[in-house]
Amino acid sequence: MGKLVTASRFPDPDAAYRALVEARRGSSVEAAAELDTRLVLILANHIGDMDVLAEAIELAKGAG
Repeated sequence: MGKLVTASRFPDPDAAYRALVEARRGSSVEAAAELDTRLVLILANHIGDMDVLAEAIELAKGAG
Protein backbone atom coordinates (compact mmCIF):
# COMPACT_ATOMS: atom_id res chain seq x y z
CA MET A 1 0.00 0.00 0.00
CA GLY A 2 1.00 3.57 0.60
CA LYS A 3 3.72 5.41 2.40
CA LEU A 4 3.24 6.90 5.87
CA VAL A 5 1.60 10.34 5.71
CA THR A 6 3.11 12.66 8.31
CA ALA A 7 1.45 15.92 7.24
CA SER A 8 -1.67 16.82 9.21
CA ARG A 9 -4.88 15.67 7.59
CA PHE A 10 -7.10 17.31 10.18
CA PRO A 11 -9.01 20.44 9.17
CA ASP A 12 -8.38 21.66 12.73
CA PRO A 13 -5.19 20.03 14.08
CA ASP A 14 -5.52 21.90 17.38
CA ALA A 15 -8.94 20.33 17.97
CA ALA A 16 -7.49 16.87 17.32
CA TYR A 17 -4.69 17.55 19.81
CA ARG A 18 -7.17 18.83 22.40
CA ALA A 19 -9.32 15.71 21.96
CA LEU A 20 -6.31 13.50 22.69
CA VAL A 21 -5.33 15.56 25.73
CA GLU A 22 -8.89 15.68 27.06
CA ALA A 23 -9.27 11.91 26.69
CA ARG A 24 -6.44 11.48 29.23
CA ARG A 25 -7.38 14.34 31.58
CA GLY A 26 -7.95 13.18 35.13
CA SER A 27 -6.55 9.71 34.45
CA SER A 28 -3.82 8.11 36.48
CA VAL A 29 -0.53 7.49 34.70
CA GLU A 30 -1.47 3.82 34.39
CA ALA A 31 -4.96 4.53 33.04
CA ALA A 32 -3.58 7.05 30.54
CA ALA A 33 -1.01 4.49 29.35
CA GLU A 34 -3.75 1.88 28.93
CA LEU A 35 -5.84 4.35 26.92
CA ASP A 36 -2.82 5.17 24.75
CA THR A 37 -2.16 1.47 24.15
CA ARG A 38 -5.75 0.74 23.19
CA LEU A 39 -5.82 3.78 20.91
CA VAL A 40 -2.60 2.74 19.17
CA LEU A 41 -3.92 -0.80 18.59
CA ILE A 42 -7.25 0.47 17.26
CA LEU A 43 -5.57 2.92 14.86
CA ALA A 44 -2.93 0.37 13.79
CA ASN A 45 -5.74 -2.03 12.90
CA HIS A 46 -7.49 0.75 10.99
CA ILE A 47 -4.32 1.38 8.97
CA GLY A 48 -3.96 -2.33 8.24
CA ASP A 49 -0.64 -1.97 6.40
CA MET A 50 2.49 -3.55 7.91
CA ASP A 51 4.84 -1.37 5.85
CA VAL A 52 3.18 1.83 7.05
CA LEU A 53 3.06 0.51 10.61
CA ALA A 54 6.77 -0.35 10.52
CA GLU A 55 7.59 3.11 9.16
CA ALA A 56 5.51 4.75 11.92
CA ILE A 57 7.25 2.67 14.59
CA GLU A 58 10.69 3.68 13.32
CA LEU A 59 9.65 7.33 13.15
CA ALA A 60 8.31 7.21 16.71
CA LYS A 61 11.41 5.44 18.03
CA GLY A 62 13.61 8.13 16.50
CA ALA A 63 11.54 10.93 18.02
CA GLY A 64 12.96 10.40 21.51
